[in-house]
Order: sequence, then C-alpha cells, then structure tokens
Amino acid sequence: MQSGIGGHSLLYLGGVRRDRSAHYPSLALCEPGTAADHGAGISVNSHYRNANWVAADGPEFLWRGALAPGESLTRAGYARTQERAKAMGVLDGVEFHDHFFSEKPAGMADRDFMYEISVGTDYAAQFGRDIFRARIPLDRARMGAMVDYLNALNRPYRDGVRRFDWKLFNNNCCHVAHNALAAAGVWRPWPTGRFFALAAFNFPVPKNELVDLILRANDLPVEDPLALYNDDAARRALLDTGALPVGPGALVIAAPAIRDNEVYDIERLKLIFFDNPFWGGYQTRLARILTDPRYTDLRANLRHFGKIFAAARARPAASPPPENGEKRQFVLQYQAYLAGQAASAARLLADMDHAAPVQMALP
Repeated sequence: MQSGIGGHSLLYLGGVRRDRSAHYPSLALCEPGTAADHGAGISVNSHYRNANWVAADGPEFLWRGALAPGESLTRAGYARTQERAKAMGVLDGVEFHDHFFSEKPAGMADRDFMYEISVGTDYAAQFGRDIFRARIPLDRARMGAMVDYLNALNRPYRDGVRRFDWKLFNNNCCHVAHNALAAAGVWRPWPTGRFFALAAFNFPVPKNELVDLILRANDLPVEDPLALYNDDAARRALLDTGALPVGPGALVIAAPAIRDNEVYDIERLKLIFFDNPFWGGYQTRLARILTDPRYTDLRANLRHFGKIFAAARARPAASPPPENGEKRQFVLQYQAYLAGQAASAARLLADMDHAAPVQMALP
C-alpha cells in the first residue's frame, strides 16, 4: 500500500479527552491537574457519513498505533493496531458512505473493513507517511474554544440533520484543523462552501498549512503593536483572551514513516505543496524552517523570543495610549502580554540551562 501525495492533516489536542460515554466522536477538557498524559487526535476523512471528524487517544497511538518505540511494522502489528482502535472505540457511532464497501473482501464484517481502511490515516499515521508537526502552546481557555468548536461541528451530523460529504476544495481535513485553530484566535477562519472555481484556486493542503502555522506562531511582528492591531485575528485574540498567536514554544517536528515496514511502500513518499504566483514557493519556506534552530530547538526558540521581547519593551511608543476605547485596551493588554511572555521565556530558559542534560520529547 502507499499513502497519497496530497497528505493528511491531523489535529492533536493535549489536555483533551474523548467523551467515551457519548459513543460518538465528542470531546471534553480534562480536569486541571489530570491532563499530562491525555490528548485526542482529530481526523477528517471522506469515508464518514454521519460525522465530520473522529478522534483517537494519545499521541503514541495517533502516530505509531500499537507499536512500541523502534518496533518494525509487521502484518501482526498492523492487525494489533486495528484491534486496539476497536477497543478504543475510534469509530463508535460513525457510519461510512455505502459506496466505500464495494471493495470489502467477501466474508469481512463491515465494522472490520471500516477500521481496515482507516488505519494509517485516522490513526497510526506513521505507518505509511512521513510526518511534519507544528507544536503550538495554547492555554486552557483557548483549548476549550477549540473543543466547543469541534463538538458543534459534529452535532448536526450526529443528530441526522445533515449528511457529511467531504470535499477537496471546500471541506477537507485541513479546513477543520484550520478553523479549530481560528476558534482559538490563531488566525482567520477558512470559509467552506465557496463557489467551486474560487475554492479550487485557493484551498488548504497539509504542508502549506504547516508552513503557514509555524510562521504565524513565530514570525508575527511582536515588536510592532500597530501591525498586530491591524491584524484582525491577532487583535481579537489579544482583546478576548489576553494572548497573541505568536510566542515562545511553537516548534516544528519532523519524523519519517516507519522504515522497517511490511505493509506500506514508503520508498517513494512525496507530499505536494499548492503554490501559485501570488504566494510564492512553500517548499523554499519549509526548507528554511527545518534548517533554522529557532523553529526546531526549544532553547534557540526561547533565546530568539527573549531578544524580541526585550527589543519590543525597550522600543519607545510612537504616541501615548489612547484615553479610552478598544485601542487603549489593546495597548494595555499588549504591554502586559510582553511582560508576561518575557518573564515566562526567561524562566523556562533558566530552568533548561540549569537542569541536567536530558533527552527531550516534545508532544
């Protein structure tokens, strides 16, 4: 088997759990202090008829299925992963479109076939795909906004009000991840249901979204409050949540598909970018990101933001804050944000510099 060149977008939410009592894809925030080992990986697929997304538990299962670290992918491990997914209830309450069963082997149960065609996409993504991950720190309030958005997205399909029809240009896996992040104030929503010709000219694909997300979380002009104020999503995020989409800790992590592999052909893996003359080449931008330590190494990232915050706080204001209104509130929250983030970055960096060397694993 071979994964497609278009790739697939997964959204992993740390500190979030699946609500198993619903027997349908539904999420809830973990209670404070219990979230360290919990998380849910969100996937969107053209198979589903009565859900927009499904969820699997934990980062290890999302990326490597039931395989132990370093374990090769055998047919037995492939089957064991599907059994784990069934026990987990990844597809509980989910129905597939009838036409997908036309290729079901004789004698195979429908439910078994559903898990068979979901493996490697909805869970165990590293079985047949190289993975590129953008790690974005978000607080509990913003994670809650994402949970609320995702639950609302599934509700009309669960209630039978609508039927889900995946559309490459207008409702694909990237739309859901993008718009969940928009609910958290990271960027503007990406509209769905647009006129076909317009949507086909500019639609989200996984690698583009990775590049855009990591650059937005690292390269927004922190030192320029006017530019941030004129960015609608950044302005609303700061005013509504006290946080900006940009800040320390946003890293990109790349890992190859499982190399010792009896199931997938991984020798010719290639993911496309969607480029056009207006936005330029994403391949060049990704290559720059992957070779610049401030995007891939936490210490380098913290040092970078420490300098940025220091320069921003030392920069004289062009004019005093307005006497009242939204701009004054923005300026005050901007100053508080700079102070808080500068202190946090300095504290984290000091802790790392004084700690004994350890092997770090980023979720």
